Amino acid sequence: MDSIELKKAINDIGFAKALKENLSISEKKIPEQTKRYSEAVDRFTEIYGDGDLSVFSVGGRSEISGNHTDHNHGKVIAACINLDILAIAKKSMTGTVRIKSEGFPEDIVYAGAVEKPDPNKYYKSESIIAGMEKAFLNAGYRIGGFDAYTTSNVLKGSGLSSSAAFEVMVGNILNHLYNNGEVSNVEIAKMAQYAENTYFGKPCGLMDQTACAVGGFITIDFLNPSSPVIEKLDFDLSKHGYDLCIVNTGGNHADLNEDYASVPAEMKKAAAYMGKSVLREASKDEFLKLLRTRPAIREELGDRAILRAMHFYDENERVAKQVAALKSGNFEEFKKGVTASGNSSYKYLQNVYTVKNVNEQGLSLALYLTEDFLKGTDGVCRIHGGGFAGTIQAFVPSELTDEYSDMIESVFGKGSCYVLNVRKSGASRII
Repeated sequence: MDSIELKKAINDIGFAKALKENLSISEKKIPEQTKRYSEAVDRFTEIYGDGDLSVFSVGGRSEISGNHTDHNHGKVIAACINLDILAIAKKSMTGTVRIKSEGFPEDIVYAGAVEKPDPNKYYKSESIIAGMEKAFLNAGYRIGGFDAYTTSNVLKGSGLSSSAAFEVMVGNILNHLYNNGEVSNVEIAKMAQYAENTYFGKPCGLMDQTACAVGGFITIDFLNPSSPVIEKLDFDLSKHGYDLCIVNTGGNHADLNEDYASVPAEMKKAAAYMGKSVLREASKDEFLKLLRTRPAIREELGDRAILRAMHFYDENERVAKQVAALKSGNFEEFKKGVTASGNSSYKYLQNVYTVKNVNEQGLSLALYLTEDFLKGTDGVCRIHGGGFAGTIQAFVPSELTDEYSDMIESVFGKGSCYVLNVRKSGASRII
């Protein structure tokens, strides 16, 4: 439909219902979101003109547990959240992809750029677009040119996976514009990991992309990463009297690619020491035996790599126990796992701040303030996402959420505390 028809559909009651039921947007946020979508249509037509337009949405993600285990084929709990990247898009007959994201320069990818990665474009969004197109071709799917305008409230560097949401969005658009929606969201997640690893140059795992693409509250076992076991969990946090709060401390992930890359690299180095490609292929007992019987291991691997490997093993066991606790309705046991995960990330994984700038430790400060606030309550907190900068996660008793938010925002600024809902649907074409 053209822009006039599309804006009428956006303001229709059916669109509001879809926002509530599928994207978990609260009633009071509907007018704000309707305006956001309508303005995106106007911005698209200003840049690319009118035509047969479609509306797409991909949510961000919140890691619930399993900090830095997916890239070594571990287990995670994650949720798709109701902050999203939305796109207005239309087919283009040129074969070229043009994407203008709000606040960023336009990305233009010509058909010839798709064939192989360009190291000169590592860590640039145009490489993600090229990588997604190549992944579709590798899987035997169709690709083609399109124009898109995107706007996102999944803040860049917030730890809510804005990059994964962007990758999945490119796949979402290609899926519906050129493949009749036949590509599963799990396939799109795998393609997004390929694009980030091979074309973007970042050795990430698959958790972020899967959570953004699939939707809901899920646990994922990456024992076989080509066919991860994904299970939806019937869990409603609000029924237990808690809110999921994400605190954005203001640190940016943009210059921390080396920090993130060091975690899977060191874990895989430890795995290689045992003749394996990833840690999941060997047991914790095997690794401990080496540590106790081969003194040279500390010099050859380095203590940090050893500690990160131990974090992986303990975190993997912890996720399994937390999933079992949620399934049995034992929320208190689940929360113990949240605290233990945070402590392990701080002490052993060591991703709470970057050694490049030790004067900036926003995550540590936010964790202290949250723990202090939650004393005497049953609330818990932990580091959230990749770490080194960005966000923490807190499970706050609902009656204290407003007070907690006010306290946090007095230190980290207005809008730094997100009170989130879990989004039911994954990557979607809305209209």
